[in-house]
Formats: sequence, structure tokens, C-alpha cells
Amino acid sequence: MDAALKPLLERIAEALERLAPARPRTPDFASAKLFRHDPATGVFHAAPDYPLALASLVGVDRQKARVLETLERFAGGLPANHALLWGVRGTGKSSLAKAAFMAVAETAASLKLVEVDRDQVTALPELFDVLRARSERFVVLCDDLSFEEGAAAAKALKSALEGGVSGPPANVLFVATSNRRHLMPRGHAEDRGLVAIAEDAEEEVSVSDRFGLWIGFPPMDQETYLAAVAGYAKRYGLKAPDLERRALQWAQLRGARSGRVAWQFIRDLAGELGKTLPM
Repeated sequence: MDAALKPLLERIAEALERLAPARPRTPDFASAKLFRHDPATGVFHAAPDYPLALASLVGVDRQKARVLETLERFAGGLPANHALLWGVRGTGKSSLAKAAFMAVAETAASLKLVEVDRDQVTALPELFDVLRARSERFVVLCDDLSFEEGAAAAKALKSALEGGVSGPPANVLFVATSNRRHLMPRGHAEDRGLVAIAEDAEEEVSVSDRFGLWIGFPPMDQETYLAAVAGYAKRYGLKAPDLERRALQWAQLRGARSGRVAWQFIRDLAGELGKTLPM
């Protein structure tokens, strides 16, 4: 090699190295319980512990018991079904999944939760393959799951849950929340033709069958809504002489009664009283 060319070639090699995608770091799952996964880089970002206590969630005792039982079985190395938490918005599906996980993880150090975005479902097979090689046990959570872009995401999720020729990873439990019992998209492209649309719909509906556990969250009645408000107020030391009347007025203005609406009322009341809340 010409000695004059060597420095130039070294600079070119260094420049190409800087432009190359960063190699994914070895995940440090000992650093936290909760993580978010970035499929573009392969990085697992640690997140703070979820602050809402499981006992704070009222009106969902049956659902709470079922989710807890499933997570405890999984954490103990026993068989457990992938779970779909479905129902009307604001009923605490995501909160219950995270709070139940935190409750079980207190005594199961190897249990970790990895949250994925619903728009990144196509990356699940690769994620499951990464987690398969780990010694920890993982709950993979996808909030508000639906398939907006046709059947591609549905096929990827089915592939991840079934595991291909190697089978599903025994150390991964998939939990999804959705407003729909059958994971249909909000709309199909109208220019694709009726046959293609029907095939996509069949593909997407069939994904629901891969969840062995369906847990429904019905609308919250007035009694349960007021119990949620009273439970939050007691837990955080918030007092108001007209608590129930104000809570009902708040729900009326929002046009709904739900755990989310109850929590939003409590946040407003805490701010009015000059109190702080954990989230």
C-alpha cells in the first residue's frame, strides 16, 4: 500500500465507523423493573417504578384477582396464558396491568416488564428472540393495541406469540390492552377491494384467538365511580365537605364515569388543596 494513501484510508474507515448504526448495548435488566424497548436501536430504556398502588384501583376486583393470579403463575415458572384486557376507555386496563406487575415483582426479582408501542408490533418477533436468550422472565405490555395498517402487524404478532419453528419463548408473557375484544383496525383502506379487506379482517380477528385469557372491563356505574373517588381521597388525605356532589358534577361535565375520570377529579382537587400526588 502506498504510504501516502494510508492516512486517507484510515480517515475514511473512521468516518464510516461513525456513520454505522450503533451496536445495541447488552441490556442491564438489573437496573430497573420497567423498561421501554426501542426497536430502531435495540436499546432497553429503564423507567421509574409505577407509582399507583394496586389497592387504589376499585371496581375491578374480579379483573384484579385474575391478572394477579396469571402474573404470579408466570413469575413462579408455571404455564400462563397471554392476556388481552379489553373494554371501554378509562376503566383502568393499563393501570391494572402495571400495578399488578409491580405487586408481583416485589417478591420476584427476575420479573421484568418491557413496554412496546402499538406502532412497533412488527418488531415483536425480533424482540421475543432477544428475550428468549435471557434468564429473566418478561411481561411484554402493549397498550391500546389495534391494527391500523392492515394485516402486517397482525401477522407479526401471531408469529411472535407462536414462536415459529422454535416455539414461543417460555420466559415471555404478552399482555395487551384494547378498547375492542376483537383487535380490528379503526378503518381499512377503501381502495384495496372487498376481498383484500375481508382477508385482512380475518387475519386481524384471528389474533384474538392467540390470547388464552380475555378479561373484560365494563363501564363503571355511579356507585363504583364514587367509591373510586372516595378511595383515592382517603388514600391521599384529601377532604372536601361536598366531595360526592363535586365528583358527580365533574363526571357529568366529562360525559363519562370511569377510573380515569375519578383520578382526574382527584388531581384537580389535590391541586386546589395544595397537596401533591405520586403521579
